[in-house]
Amino acid sequence: MLFRQLFDQDTWTYTYLIADSDTKEAVLVDPVIEQVERDLKLVRELGLTLKYCMETHVHADHITGTGKIRELTGCKGLVPEKAKVNCADRHLVDNEVVMVGNVEIRAIASPGHTDCHFAYLVNNSHLLTGDALFIRGCGRTDFQSGDARMLYDTITKRFFTLADDVLVYPGHDYRGHTVSTIAEEKAHNPRISGKKRDEFIELMDNLDLPDPKKIMEAVPANQMCGKV
Repeated sequence: MLFRQLFDQDTWTYTYLIADSDTKEAVLVDPVIEQVERDLKLVRELGLTLKYCMETHVHADHITGTGKIRELTGCKGLVPEKAKVNCADRHLVDNEVVMVGNVEIRAIASPGHTDCHFAYLVNNSHLLTGDALFIRGCGRTDFQSGDARMLYDTITKRFFTLADDVLVYPGHDYRGHTVSTIAEEKAHNPRISGKKRDEFIELMDNLDLPDPKKIMEAVPANQMCGKV
């Protein structure tokens, strides 16, 4: 498997390029519209054929590059089951497996940050957590039908039940981290480690965070596959 982590500095967003090293089929997860040229240049340099663009959720902090990439490459756009994105080629369901060559990507319904959020488990070893779980943090739950109760259950029942050595790759990072493990986040994540459900809910309900600066343009654009 080829696995690359790409970064958008303006929005602190990670995009992931995953490919089968033998068949050269590839997928981009959470592409950013301003980085489409960079991403496709890397795809060409590595001799890959882009099969899919996949979204973890309808983003509020950046505009997706999926629509533009689809126009340029003919790849398919895949989104979570409940995402209100009518222009997507397919809506994935919980536990659905997407094959990219011989690479297995399993969709994991992970609501809480938004009501349509999915994580993706790649080859049972790399967990793309989107905005549900960050390294030593987690996504906010105060807009887009977010729910702290659901996020606690997602993290503790769907993520923390995976093997301890599964690698955690988040959708964002604001402190310079790139990768963690399930064991690390169980032990050291201050948002949830050692906290009861009610304690987590109280914490999340009182964060009082400002809205993402691009929320008014990003959400409607992302519901149109990134069309602006």
